Amino acid sequence: MTIDTSIVEESEELAKPSQAPMTGVVAARGRGGFGRRRAGGKPPKFLFMRNSKAVAGLVILAFFLLIAIIGPWIAPYDPSARSSDVLQPPSWQHLFGTTHLGQDVFSQIVVGTRGVIIVGFVAGILATAIGVIIGVTAGYIGGLGDETLSVLANVFLVIPQLPLIIIIAGQLPSVGGVTVAVVIAITGWAWGARVLRAQTLSLRKRDFVEAARANGESTWRIITVEILPNLTAIIASGFVGTVAFAVLSLITLSFIGIGNTGEWNWGTVLYQAQAQLALQRGAWWWFVPAGLCIALLGMALTLINFGIDEFVNPRLRSTGVNAKSLRKRGIRPRIGFTPVVRETDAPRTAIAPHLAEHTEPTDAARPADAARPADAAASAEAEASSPTSKGARA
Repeated sequence: MTIDTSIVEESEELAKPSQAPMTGVVAARGRGGFGRRRAGGKPPKFLFMRNSKAVAGLVILAFFLLIAIIGPWIAPYDPSARSSDVLQPPSWQHLFGTTHLGQDVFSQIVVGTRGVIIVGFVAGILATAIGVIIGVTAGYIGGLGDETLSVLANVFLVIPQLPLIIIIAGQLPSVGGVTVAVVIAITGWAWGARVLRAQTLSLRKRDFVEAARANGESTWRIITVEILPNLTAIIASGFVGTVAFAVLSLITLSFIGIGNTGEWNWGTVLYQAQAQLALQRGAWWWFVPAGLCIALLGMALTLINFGIDEFVNPRLRSTGVNAKSLRKRGIRPRIGFTPVVRETDAPRTAIAPHLAEHTEPTDAARPADAARPADAAASAEAEASSPTSKGARA
């Protein structure tokens, strides 16, 4: 008769006492937490969409993208058309009021959304592409090439970006939205390149990269197939940050009068309001809607960035997914604090059957009325030596 050695090894492994502590990760599996798997053993899909911050940011960003696409078609008036309704407050005829020339502010906001979104995304795509090419290449090849690219990135990091953008944009003969996006991309790629270089330096010595190199894979295939997929979350976070910076840079340039003031965007609206003393005239409807749109778009990009960070970091991911259950139990996560919940009321067989059979429960998992022998002896000795007990026996 033959004995399957794998069965014997598995039995011996189960018989060994487990040294792993009963942390919140194991306990959450038994109570349907973030470790829950679907039927068939597959992990849940769209884990990123379970983050409330990311969902809220994506909803707001999708709203502005929709307005940017259909804005010129749904605008009730021509944003540059003049009328006799001068400095009128918000009404059903003019939802956001009018300017000193009778121009409809709502139409200017709606039409100007497209310019903001186009500049932000074009600058974000170009700056991210430049940062990926320079950062990943410098981190992987090393040597003289790494030093040269690092010096180039350091030069752009030292130079203040916004003054450099103002100088470059002021020297150009015609400054349109695409031109501003290119200028922002050329001056805003260095930070992302430095982060990607540092991550690539840590990845190029990993076992899977060494195995690909030993198999004779080409350098570009190792970078695109082995390294870049592990940098996806960092690249996405850098892209979102670059888009936010590009939007603020465009609005700043338009607000100070650099660029084509004939192209409507939120910065142009603020520039016209500031030039015509809207605040002194009490025309709050002229600048408040544009400021709210800027704040909402910035908040959306920040929430998406927070969601990406929580999705990448395993500790932040576990806390973010279980935020509702933690709040119900009175646990509120703070910055720099990641709660690890110990489940004491869950059945141990539901957590891990073989751990329940072959491990001793920890002190926190023991029932309150199940005292250990040593504790019982100490309690009896203390009771016998107390004066009250002697008086009672007398």
